Amino acid sequence: MKILITGGAGFIGSNLCEHFVNKGHDVVCLDNLSTGFMHNIEHLISHFPSHFHFIHGDIRDLDTCREAVKGCEVVLQEAALGSVPRSINDPITTNATNISGFLNMLVAARDEGVKRFVYAASSSTYGDSKELPKIEHNIGRPLSPYAITKFVNELYANVFTALYGIETIGLRYFNVFGRRQDPNGAYAAVIPLWVKALINHQSPFINGDGSYSRDFTYIDNVIQANELAATVPHDVIVKQAENYNMNLPQNAPLDLVFNVAYGGNTTLNELFRCLRDNLAKYDPEIAKIEPTYRDNRAGDIPHSQASIIKAQRILGYNPKFSALQGFEQACEWYYQNLK
Repeated sequence: MKILITGGAGFIGSNLCEHFVNKGHDVVCLDNLSTGFMHNIEHLISHFPSHFHFIHGDIRDLDTCREAVKGCEVVLQEAALGSVPRSINDPITTNATNISGFLNMLVAARDEGVKRFVYAASSSTYGDSKELPKIEHNIGRPLSPYAITKFVNELYANVFTALYGIETIGLRYFNVFGRRQDPNGAYAAVIPLWVKALINHQSPFINGDGSYSRDFTYIDNVIQANELAATVPHDVIVKQAENYNMNLPQNAPLDLVFNVAYGGNTTLNELFRCLRDNLAKYDPEIAKIEPTYRDNRAGDIPHSQASIIKAQRILGYNPKFSALQGFEQACEWYYQNLK
C-alpha cells in the first residue's frame, strides 16, 4: 500500500513509519517538526529512498494535506498537539491543530478517494467518568481543551463515514511510551522525563501522593493496533462489529473507536520503582534515588484503565507487551541513547 502517516517524525509516528516501510509499503511522512524530529526518520530517508518520502508541512494548511495524500490508500493520522497542560496553557493552538488540522486531513482524504482513515484518539475522552475499566461507549465530560479536541475528532470521523463513506477507525491511546519518546521540553511525558532524571541522578517529581494510576501502553502494542486498523478487511470489521454491538445497550453508538492499551493498571509509585530498578541494572547509584512529591496537576484524572475487549473481538488485537515488559525495553533503549 501507499500510506500517509501524519506526524510521522514524532514518537508514535516515526515508529509507525519504520514499521510500515520495513513491511514493504510506500510511506509518505508529513510533519511540521514542531514536536517531531528529523533524527527520528533520517535512517528511513537514507536507507529507503524509493519507499519513504518526507514532506515538511503542517496539517493546518489544506493544500499541504492535499499534496501529502496524493495516491495514498490509507491515512494514519497521528499529527496533533498532545499534552493536557499544553492545552490548558494554549487552547487556541491546540484547537487549531487538533480540530482544524484534523478536518483538513479528512477533507483531503475524502477528495483523494482514500479508502481508510485511521486516527489517533485519546483516553482523555473519558474525562470525569469514574468507571473502570474504561469501555468505549461510556464516556464522561472532558476535563481539558485537549480532551475536547480529541472527542471532536471522533465526532467528525463518524460524520464523514456516514456522509461520504470513507472508512474511519479511531484508536484511543492509553499513555503510550517507548523508544523515541522525547524526554525534553516543558510537556515531556512522565516516563521519558523520569528516566532522564534518574539517569542524571536527579529526583523525579511525582504529582500528588503517587496513588494515581494509568494503563501504560508500550509502543509495539500501538503499532500492532494501527496495522490491524489499516489492514483488516472492511467486511470482516463490519461483521465482527455487528456481533459485538448485539451485547451493548440500545443507545450505544455503533462507531469504530477502540481502546488501545494492555488492560493493566500501574500507580505512579509503582512506575517510579519499576523505572528505578530497571535503570539500576546499568548504574547501581540510581537505586539510591527517591522521588520528590508535589501537588496534583490540573486536568489529571485519578485513574485510567482500559477494557480492550472491543479491539480484541473486532480487530483481533492481541497486545504482546505488558507494562512491566515495556518498562524494561524502554529503560534499556533510553540508557543506551541518553548516556
